[in-house]
Amino acid sequence: MHIRFDVPADPAYPGRVAAALGSDRLRMYGYIGAVLAAVGAIGLAVSWGFAWGEQISSLWMAMVVGGLLSMLYWPWVRLRARRRSSRYAVEGAYDITDDNIMMRSGSESGGIAWDGVAQVRDTPEFWIVYVGRMPATVIPRRLMSAEDAETLRAYMAKRGLLRLR
Repeated sequence: MHIRFDVPADPAYPGRVAAALGSDRLRMYGYIGAVLAAVGAIGLAVSWGFAWGEQISSLWMAMVVGGLLSMLYWPWVRLRARRRSSRYAVEGAYDITDDNIMMRSGSESGGIAWDGVAQVRDTPEFWIVYVGRMPATVIPRRLMSAEDAETLRAYMAKRGLLRLR
């Protein structure tokens, strides 16, 4: 297998990459926030039924506000990453072989050996490559030809790396 494709200098591309790499870890804040907001709302509603409830209603209200802020953290980080990364738009390229994934971006280059890849997660736009438990890079499917994308999908599936969302 030898797949090569270029990455154009698109100002929106680095933001999409940052959002894809951070989405798994940041989604946890949304779940935690939803639980905090729900517990706070239930506690607030229950405390209104008791005479002493007024004394601890600020605790429940703080849980609701903290939960809402936690749920808004993920969209805020994604928006900020997209805004800040637009200035990092440089041309690059991928060179994928049976042995490794080589990436070039501007004047920098790096690679990941397939033997070090623990798993690959499938998203609508990218394949997210994990080394250990950490996302290491993404492979953009929309920049590849359909034949190359299918060849790479079959290769990753044969190695047992591909994990669907």
